[in-house]
Amino acid sequence: MSDGPYDASEIRLETSLGYYLSKARNVLAERTDKAVEPLGLTSSQIGVILLLSCGRAHTPFELSRAMSYDSGSMTRMLDRLEKKGFIVRARSDTDRRMVELQLTQQGKDAATKLPGIGAAVLNEQLRGFSDADLATLIDLLARFIANGLAGSEGCCAVEQTPSGDSSSPTGE
Repeated sequence: MSDGPYDASEIRLETSLGYYLSKARNVLAERTDKAVEPLGLTSSQIGVILLLSCGRAHTPFELSRAMSYDSGSMTRMLDRLEKKGFIVRARSDTDRRMVELQLTQQGKDAATKLPGIGAAVLNEQLRGFSDADLATLIDLLARFIANGLAGSEGCCAVEQTPSGDSSSPTGE
């Protein structure tokens, strides 16, 4: 039962796209962690700084949605960033139930440095890639992501084996 390139009986870790995507993300996060360590940040924390800096998020809820984090994980991340002095939380003047987030001066300073650090990390990671390679990679990943966003109901059904064990059709 396969409508694509993977067959559950033949899939192997070393040929799985899921493995390579996960590995690529981990390699990039590790390299980014090293690059932002002098700022006192981690790769997962820079998204908060950048989203607050550009005004795309103002509240923990907005950050959670933008970064696909659950509220508990976001609260812990914000606790760490506040303790490090990058952000402050304040009750909204218009709705006291709402918590708004603001960058401190330290957070603003980090936000101005992060694009340069990010560019350096990506340039190093893309060493040996041509402009055409990069364009192709971005196009393919955008299509891959779009397939996950469009009509996700009913996709990736998990088959039940006679013993009741479940297995993913792609093995990922």
